[in-house]
Amino acid sequence: MQVLDSKIDTASESFLANKAYMEAYVDKVRQVERKQLETELGYRPRAHQRGKLLPRERLALLLDPGTPFVELCSIAGYGMYDDSDGRFSGGNLITGIGTIARRRCLVIVWNYAIKGGTIDSVNVKKMLRIQQIAFRTRLPVVSLHESGGGNLANTSAMSDPWATQLFVEGGQIYGQQAELSAAGIPQITVSHGNATAGGAYQVALSDYIVLVRGKTQLFLAGPPLLKAGTGEDASAEELGGAEMHATVSGTGEYLAENDADAIRIAREITAQLPADPPLAHRGQAIEPPRYDPDELIGIFPEDRRTPVRIQEIIARIVDGSRFDELNPALDPGTVCGVAKIGGKQVGIISNNGPITPTGANKASQFIELCDQKLTPLVFLQNTTGFLVGTAVEREGQVKHSAKLIQHVANAKGPKLTILVGNSYGAGNYAMASRALKPEFVMSWPSARQALMGGAQGGKVMEIVTLKKWARKGIEPDDKMKQGLAGQSQMIEMGLETISESMFCSARLMDDGIIDPRDTRRLLSYLLDVALEARLRQVQPLSYGVQRL
Repeated sequence: MQVLDSKIDTASESFLANKAYMEAYVDKVRQVERKQLETELGYRPRAHQRGKLLPRERLALLLDPGTPFVELCSIAGYGMYDDSDGRFSGGNLITGIGTIARRRCLVIVWNYAIKGGTIDSVNVKKMLRIQQIAFRTRLPVVSLHESGGGNLANTSAMSDPWATQLFVEGGQIYGQQAELSAAGIPQITVSHGNATAGGAYQVALSDYIVLVRGKTQLFLAGPPLLKAGTGEDASAEELGGAEMHATVSGTGEYLAENDADAIRIAREITAQLPADPPLAHRGQAIEPPRYDPDELIGIFPEDRRTPVRIQEIIARIVDGSRFDELNPALDPGTVCGVAKIGGKQVGIISNNGPITPTGANKASQFIELCDQKLTPLVFLQNTTGFLVGTAVEREGQVKHSAKLIQHVANAKGPKLTILVGNSYGAGNYAMASRALKPEFVMSWPSARQALMGGAQGGKVMEIVTLKKWARKGIEPDDKMKQGLAGQSQMIEMGLETISESMFCSARLMDDGIIDPRDTRRLLSYLLDVALEARLRQVQPLSYGVQRL
């Protein structure tokens, strides 16, 4: 394979300015995550007084010491509803991929220290996304559950103040839990505390249930609702305590003495699952890139109109900076080629400009070549979308772009996407955004997702308005022109705001914002997850595991 050359001067003013911009944005994301942690830590005195571990203390006990934990959707809900600075973000969940008893697992930790771990619209969307990942990766799901149930005071409901719509949408979670069990994907849940109504189903639909003596409260209706609905008086322990469920109802298989003991049992159950499947590249020497991956922090400019040669990014991600590019002379705006990341062969598709009919055809052919070998595809998005105009329309731009979308949607191997820059229009779909269901989508701080760029959006509305006036025979005066200019400016500012990476990540349009310097390590880890999926042994059942 050809070794890529770099033209980046890491001592230049532009590189250092890019680095400062990117580092500041990464810190902005970390500040939101720190705000979540501060909110959780503020609950520590009450938690410890009640004999409970904090959510992240539980997580630390669950994971194998010294192993990585890739957190997913960490800033979900940031700046939305009643969150202003991140303290109530995260969807009341800590989710990610980690190693438990030497098995890779999807982990869900309910953050009861934030809003009681209650269920709201962000929580539901995050849970549904994590379940999608479970289906694609076939990873066992280990949940540390403690939730106050549906948040009836949820200001995020707005037009649905009593959460009726949320109740219906949340039902998808239970349906998918049943489907995961029937698909042979194990679900292990510790019920650490409150599990009411929908929270009770999230526990009961699991394949393995660990209860905590004196702490678990598992019931469809808690004591207040029971009293209101039937007039019956019962304590939480009588109604749904751990001992009752372990010895009478049979809703749980394991009875633990405290939080730590319950997590120990969950680890022992996980250890009984099949080991992670072996991958061919393990144990082989890995050739590092010839250019330092840490230099990725200074490659992408704050002004996204400045061209970025995508080969500079590829050179700092792939093994040995070696990249076998497919027909680089044919439409260099669409870049396709084969490389290795952490010893694993991948096909890379990326952009040095808008996607032309020729570029779409080249990418479609490349996907077919990768499909012959089930080669994973890595998409590095930086495109303003498909090129428009009379000439390209006559060349069949709609036809060829639709064909590329078909190829991406139906690609046989795993798909991983990193949004490094612009991601506009149908180019967002064709380069494997969340819409086309890749295994994982991560964003750099410089990423932008939108129908179109802000300047283009403002200009489009200006043209539309002028044509409307012309049809009505209106000749705009200076005041109307000034108003139109103001409208265009507002549209541009609005589109820039809603396309910004933290805005998009808060709405789960990706699986998280990453530090560019972590791109190679993260891709290698997620490629392992994706490649193991097709080797991971699961035994489907008719209806999933049931307690009779």
